[in-house]
Amino acid sequence: MTAIETKSNTLDALHFSNRFTAQLPADPSTEIRPRQVMGACFSRVTPKSVRQPRLVAFAQEVADSLGLSQEDIESNQFVEIFTGNQLLEGMDPHAMCYGGHQFGNWAGQLGDGRAINLGEIINDRGEHWSLQLKGAGPTPYSRSADGLAVLRSSIREFLCSEAMHHLGVPTTRALSLTVTGEPVVRDMFYSGNPQEEPGAVVCRVAPSFIRFGNFEIFASRNEIELLRQLVEYTIRSDFPHLVSTEGESSSNNGESDNNKELSKTTYLQWFTEVCRRTAEMIVHWMRVGFVHGVMNTDNMSILGLTIDYGPYGWLEDYDPNWTPNTTDANGRRYRFGHQPQIAHWNLVQLANAIYPLIEEVPPLEEALTVYVETFQQGYNQMMAQKLGLERLSSEEDGALITELLSILQLVETDMTLFYRRLADLPLLAKPSETASNSVQIRPLMDAYYEPDAINDEYIGRLVKWLGEYRERVIQEGIGDAERRTRMNAVNPKYVLRNYLAQLAIDKAEGGDYLLVNELLDVLRQPYDEQPEKEEFAAKRPEWARNRPGCSMLSCSS
Repeated sequence: MTAIETKSNTLDALHFSNRFTAQLPADPSTEIRPRQVMGACFSRVTPKSVRQPRLVAFAQEVADSLGLSQEDIESNQFVEIFTGNQLLEGMDPHAMCYGGHQFGNWAGQLGDGRAINLGEIINDRGEHWSLQLKGAGPTPYSRSADGLAVLRSSIREFLCSEAMHHLGVPTTRALSLTVTGEPVVRDMFYSGNPQEEPGAVVCRVAPSFIRFGNFEIFASRNEIELLRQLVEYTIRSDFPHLVSTEGESSSNNGESDNNKELSKTTYLQWFTEVCRRTAEMIVHWMRVGFVHGVMNTDNMSILGLTIDYGPYGWLEDYDPNWTPNTTDANGRRYRFGHQPQIAHWNLVQLANAIYPLIEEVPPLEEALTVYVETFQQGYNQMMAQKLGLERLSSEEDGALITELLSILQLVETDMTLFYRRLADLPLLAKPSETASNSVQIRPLMDAYYEPDAINDEYIGRLVKWLGEYRERVIQEGIGDAERRTRMNAVNPKYVLRNYLAQLAIDKAEGGDYLLVNELLDVLRQPYDEQPEKEEFAAKRPEWARNRPGCSMLSCSS
């Protein structure tokens, strides 16, 4: 591992601030072996060098945010740095210490087992961005694993990070995807059949990678002052508006802002904002049909960002009980329809973690109520928007939504296609009395996986709902064209369907990366028609129904 000292391009000019490692206590040991790390927020580590790194894909928008040029991205230096072979001057590579509740049970210390933070930069707009390599080698938190990642999971993480951003979902980003030129052994379904797979590294980018679990670990160990340090650091670094508000309301006693301990009121304002941001994120997940799959507390961002793309999935057949995670197949704790409740449960665990700093239950409960209220209001507004309505304004509107979601579950219905086809229905032109029910729903037929399962009872119920929906649209006074525009602005046409990701993986494992980049390009405009890319909007083909990688996935990388 070498540090690059030349100053010839934008890469070398990146300005690293590294607030996290500068302001919080470090692990005094540099041993990489698996161990318990006490009294520290992070451990300094070194990425593992690899033989033949090669760039697979990169996100131009993320590069722009970092101030990197096309020339920088295409350089050998870029590949060496963002696969872990070289460090830029100012980088301070480290792995975070955190714990977490996994599938509802406290798991103790977890930490960055296969993620290495290179450092934090400040761009020319004054924005702070943390750069993190996923799959760059072992850390003290790797437990019995090797800290590496395989190409299939790395492609899924890279593409989904960017797909979610362009859908308007709060998320961490992905700068680049590289292959290492070295094999990694994985047992994909824990079936006793380990195989060699191509190794890969994703460079993830976010304002911060702090999770609920970062706070939980210190509370569990009764390291209260360290907990307080981390809370104060997080507020000052990532929620600075709360600090300025406090400063305006408090007297000046001569202490600098950074040395003056924040008040309990500020802590509570911070937790309330975390609750609000988390609710807003979950509303977006429900809007686009995203299922995280592993909503453990160590996978919950303190910034309300979608983080850690493991066995996630996109809801194709509208089934609220579906989970993409084979580990969760029996309990279905992290199923699509349960995500709002799990987010609340996770926030309760965060409240328990920071309780020693508050020492009062009612204000924490009040903040948790903000989550419930924000989610419910956001969900209602989101569902209204999915139907092209201004807002839900009555109990009848609630019943309209409830009935629609019930109908969607009666026959295997593609959620994404259904809403796009619904937008195209000419509602203002009332069907003639001679038009059969089957004719009325014909524009929706492309959304069904098993058209033969559609019987007269189903058709009658759907047509009745369409009539009620038509009356509601007429009541609001919006034309078909305006309704279509509204609906298509929130109901995507293109999402990263599991089978599409798997097709890209199949080709990439053979050395062909064209489909990875083509999907990235299509997913940049998920709400647009893109007539030349219609094949990427098609519903899941039958061959993909039960194929590994196209239906459910494991937690294995």
